[in-house]
Amino acid sequence: MSCVQTPVPAQRLDERAWHRQRAAHEARVGPWVEPRLARKSRGEKHPVDDFLFDYYASAPALLRRWHPGLGVALAGDSAREFLASPLYVETPAGITADPALLPARRREGMGWIRGLLGATLERTPQFACFGLHEWAMVYRAADTRHAAWPLRFERDELARIVERQPVCCSHFDAFRFFTPAARPLNRLQPTRPAQRELDQRGCLHVNMDLFKWSQKLAPFCASELAADCFALAREIRTLDMRASPYDLRGLGYEPVPIETPEGRADYETAQRAFAERAQPLRRRLLALVESILA
Repeated sequence: MSCVQTPVPAQRLDERAWHRQRAAHEARVGPWVEPRLARKSRGEKHPVDDFLFDYYASAPALLRRWHPGLGVALAGDSAREFLASPLYVETPAGITADPALLPARRREGMGWIRGLLGATLERTPQFACFGLHEWAMVYRAADTRHAAWPLRFERDELARIVERQPVCCSHFDAFRFFTPAARPLNRLQPTRPAQRELDQRGCLHVNMDLFKWSQKLAPFCASELAADCFALAREIRTLDMRASPYDLRGLGYEPVPIETPEGRADYETAQRAFAERAQPLRRRLLALVESILA
């Protein structure tokens, strides 16, 4: 049993205020959550909009669920519903999430997240991958992950495009989906234990991962921050698939043709912009996890 006392919440929200904040959050995420649920009920898949839910194994209900965040107490009888979570406690100020209740294994995991966020925050970004990870996932393969959508090139031409450019993916969770034939082409051979040493903030997947870390830090991560991470990740995923070998014009996505110099320049411009936009979110998540573990 922990001997750490529950800290006094820094902010107290009255019942009307937090109900208003929760309603605003639910309205914000509704356009992301509701189409996903409708597609799932029809057995349909979307290669862009389903990705964040599938790849990160995050149910729509988790994104919709509102949390006030660390250091906030909720007043009013209706706040007692939060006590269904084992990490919320009742204090004189109201109901609040208490880091002292974290199991040792989750604290250890949050320590790993802190190290990864800190290392990525300071590491020099790289912008030379040009989205070839998606191409490497179909390189000389008989099947594709998004079989409902055509490729923009015949298989042999697609392979020649991959072979003409340096493949330099540094992200393990992208590299692990490379085809066996593509893995030797990569300049790096990322592994899970080496993730802290290899992840860098120029990588689209590293910046999409901020949404994953926001979910791992629940219920201490305010839902506003989690939604900010999701919104950015959704934009990044759009670029990811526009630069892929798939032809998604039927969904309204014009290709970013990274097989051409002009396309690669456009990709890098967007990649640099995303890297800059991700930094404030990364700093907020790092400050949060440091507070949780303090």
